[in-house]
Amino acid sequence: MKIVTSVVEMIDLARTCRSGGSILALVPTMGALHRGHLSLLSIAGEHADCTVMSVFVNPTQFGPDEDYLKYPRTFDADCRAAESAGCDILFAPPVEEMYPPGHRTSVSVSGITERLCGASRPTHFRGVTTVVLKLFNIVNPHVAIFGAKDAQQATVIKRMVVDLHCPTRVIVGPIVREDDGLALSSRNGYLTPAERAVAPLIHRGLGNAEALFAGGERHADVLRDAVRNECAQSELIDPEYVEIVDQLTLEPLSLITSSALLAIACRMKESATRLIDNTLLGAVP
Repeated sequence: MKIVTSVVEMIDLARTCRSGGSILALVPTMGALHRGHLSLLSIAGEHADCTVMSVFVNPTQFGPDEDYLKYPRTFDADCRAAESAGCDILFAPPVEEMYPPGHRTSVSVSGITERLCGASRPTHFRGVTTVVLKLFNIVNPHVAIFGAKDAQQATVIKRMVVDLHCPTRVIVGPIVREDDGLALSSRNGYLTPAERAVAPLIHRGLGNAEALFAGGERHADVLRDAVRNECAQSELIDPEYVEIVDQLTLEPLSLITSSALLAIACRMKESATRLIDNTLLGAVP
């Protein structure tokens, strides 16, 4: 595995790979790699000859009171994990490479970034789309792999790709979970032991809604209540939102007539860790 820290070197290397006929896949990450990230790398290997994983803790997607400074940075372990999972190129630029002095440009996707996570994190998705477009321009991948846990992010990036005519196909890999159902996240390490013990209630609540939906329930308020009631079993879980929305527009739904995204964000009360999860009702991802 080759480790690259320079934007210019990454551009040249990607150009060389493409000129040799290789299909490039990109897996963007912020590091602190876990099995979920590595599953995306595996998907990338199924679609490309050369897999590139980026490791970059992107400052522009963090709000002023968020965890940018304490976000886990485990570069040596990330390198070992990525290489063992078959990564060909690890792109790990410093901040000054991605945002050089004088940087003034950002990318915004309107209409679908203001709700769900965007309601409490108003600058988050602008930071995400900006850095992802930068990575697309640097690596010029044929395909890019994102995780389904960040469902709104995937929807926003797909919209950006269509609107800006990016020649990159976006593939969304399934959520990878712990044995008790908790969705894997680099932030799970923030949880206190008590929070970790009750965090699976979030996924269990989604499962209750899935069961109701499978039984014929289509009213969004009933399905949302099934999630909230499960989370309410612990005072350590404070739901920020539980929403059922259209998969493409992210508009709220009161009645599900075809398919929908059921999404939840919770703030854990001891550590203030924010956890997100979701499930698709009536559709294949």
